Amino acid sequence: MMANATVSGVAASHGLLARERTIAGASFNRWWVPPAALAIHLCIGMGYGFSVFWLPMSKLIPAAPACSHGFLNELVATNCNWSVPAVTHIFETFIAMLGISAAIWGRWVEHAGPRKSGFIAALCWGGGLLLGAYGVSIHQLWLVYLGCGFIGGIGMGLGYITPVSTLIKWFPDRRGMATGFAIMGYGGGAMIGSPLAVWLMARFTTPDEVPGVAPTLAVMGVLYFVAMSLGAFAFRVAPDGWRPLGWTPPAQNRGGMITGRHVHVNEAWKTPQFWLIWAVLGLNVTAGIGVLAMASPMLQEVFGGRLLGLDVQTALSDAQKAGIVAAAAGLVGLMSLFNSLGRIFWASASDYLGRKKTYFIFFAAGMVLYALLPTWGHLGIAWLFVASVCIIMTMYGGGFSTVPAYLADIFGTQMVGAIHGRLITAWSVAGVAGPALIAQLRETQLAQGVPSNLVYDRTLYIMAALLLVGLICNLFIRPVNEKHYMSEQQLAHERSLQHENGIKADLQTTARGRFGMVGVLAWLAVGIPFLIGLYIALEKAVALF
Repeated sequence: MMANATVSGVAASHGLLARERTIAGASFNRWWVPPAALAIHLCIGMGYGFSVFWLPMSKLIPAAPACSHGFLNELVATNCNWSVPAVTHIFETFIAMLGISAAIWGRWVEHAGPRKSGFIAALCWGGGLLLGAYGVSIHQLWLVYLGCGFIGGIGMGLGYITPVSTLIKWFPDRRGMATGFAIMGYGGGAMIGSPLAVWLMARFTTPDEVPGVAPTLAVMGVLYFVAMSLGAFAFRVAPDGWRPLGWTPPAQNRGGMITGRHVHVNEAWKTPQFWLIWAVLGLNVTAGIGVLAMASPMLQEVFGGRLLGLDVQTALSDAQKAGIVAAAAGLVGLMSLFNSLGRIFWASASDYLGRKKTYFIFFAAGMVLYALLPTWGHLGIAWLFVASVCIIMTMYGGGFSTVPAYLADIFGTQMVGAIHGRLITAWSVAGVAGPALIAQLRETQLAQGVPSNLVYDRTLYIMAALLLVGLICNLFIRPVNEKHYMSEQQLAHERSLQHENGIKADLQTTARGRFGMVGVLAWLAVGIPFLIGLYIALEKAVALF
């Protein structure tokens, strides 16, 4: 009681968003934290589903010609339609800003706490979509870039790293599973957001066939702001030194891969371990996102009519060609589903296998599967090709969700959110390099006269080679040198910056509350939309088979 009174007394003297107001009390249950994280990640995960806007955004002015006179003119022109390539750069913009903002403000997120950073993420992502909606309504592409791309990308970056440190400290016994839950939400956000966006655009399309992009972005911006804000305010942080009931930290073996000490973020990036893990993530993402970005045209060109059970020599009607496009789109949705489910599966498995061994599986199995894909294409076995890519997608998603726990193992938990923020610049680089590499190789081979069903062979073998490099980098990861750890004085100073001074929680009673109705409602709030998205994805996939 005295501990709770002390916490309440200190909290009352600070603002609503202050970190010290989020220190958990006795009635809190740690299983209430993952739904708060999912509320944020399911919203920002719509970034993966933004491709549903590209074609409608290129048809906003009925009967108008496509914009000419270059990209700069397209940014401000009001009397012509934007090109699909011009609007797709919005994706690259917010992926780049995700990594940049996470790297710049990762340390601030650690000090500010998940409530403040999550709420600011909600303002940026929701507000960015609203500004983008206004840009669409007045037909100013530069405003769409500013809103959805730049400001929205900052919201994505802050929202992506907000739950990481908090979850790891609540679940020291299950680090991989905890971060897997949250980051699964990022992979699954498109399963919910894409069908919602398509449904809204159909409802808002005007009688004279103007696509309802602007009102759709506005509605989704408001919905995402509300959902992310609720998640942000639901966060509680664990008092320093808190442990799950009955759990004791494993004994620290010299040379072991899980440390009980802590490395400062400004020191972590100077270590070879940081850059090896940066390369491990970057190479895994480059291979995975390259295939994900080109999955639909790759399936159409490699298999063509076989996707509908037709002979390869069959002359295709317009209806059959449309059916092939729809089949490829459905299979891409299936891949996205495996991407999401792989995030929780592999992250949870890494708690038992170990992070280094889990990444070894990613790279070793991935090399074999990438090398086999051309063979499945030559033999015309579409189901094996798709099954192999789906397995690859689980490991692509698993790479994202396992890496925060890998960082916590190597660098400690005190500043893992900030270190993770700097590490995901690897994602920003890979998000541009992967699709660009596979697209350029495809164009080069087509120019050389290579048949369209064979143009991806060399690319897939190159992806397998990239995974070999990743496997070697992973093998070289060792515990950090003693000189990089923070001293007790440095650690105490870092903790003082989190404004927990004067908060003396009873670690034996804190966060021992029952799961209760609050937990049930929290999980239903995020679980029902996820299951609806899952049902839609499975419905489309089953129809194909």
